[in-house]
Amino acid sequence: MNRYQAASRPIVAQGESANDILWITYRWMSVGLGITGLVAWLVSQSPAALELVVGNRIVFYGLLIAQLGIVIAFNPVAARASAAVAGAMFFVYAALTGLTFSVLFLLYTSSSIASTFLITGGAFAGLSVFGAVTQRDLSGVGRFAIFALIGLILASVVNIFLASSAILWITTFAGVAIFAALTAYDTQKLKALYAAGAGGNLALSGALMLYLDFVNMFLFMLRLFGRRK
Repeated sequence: MNRYQAASRPIVAQGESANDILWITYRWMSVGLGITGLVAWLVSQSPAALELVVGNRIVFYGLLIAQLGIVIAFNPVAARASAAVAGAMFFVYAALTGLTFSVLFLLYTSSSIASTFLITGGAFAGLSVFGAVTQRDLSGVGRFAIFALIGLILASVVNIFLASSAILWITTFAGVAIFAALTAYDTQKLKALYAAGAGGNLALSGALMLYLDFVNMFLFMLRLFGRRK
């Protein structure tokens, strides 16, 4: 999937600087995270909703497939659609993620989820600022992280069958490092595209990309810092 495909309809005003548009991207991402957290918490407070979402495998895996479908389709659709349509897709994805994330409240204490979210938020902010201000070209770091991510996915699939605790912890630390690198790289790439005048729904595409960096880093850090029930 083209991670940086520009769309034809502008979502930001002409003349805004790359930093201004980057802040718009952060705001979209923050709203998406807020929707995810709120939906996850609300579902976790309802036994009936939990039974429907978590207790029904067809529903749960259907939600996962729907999330994957939106991620794959997002950039091609955003390239042709209005900002309203792209924004609606982003918020639907955030809500679907919240539904599946409700299972986290069954596995971990609410306090450890909250503290891990704050830790992830601090790390993400620092990495994103670094990506935005550094003069070093992070393209090599980004390419390495993407290839490492492919290896991480393969190792995680293999470990479903092996159930090795050693592989689990190796993939956990690797996951944190990979998404930390991607956060800095993606921020730098987005800023460069904004500065080059790439218009359209790039702010929303960037928001989804950084949102994915954040939630994946959060999930791996939850393995490290989360306190299981």
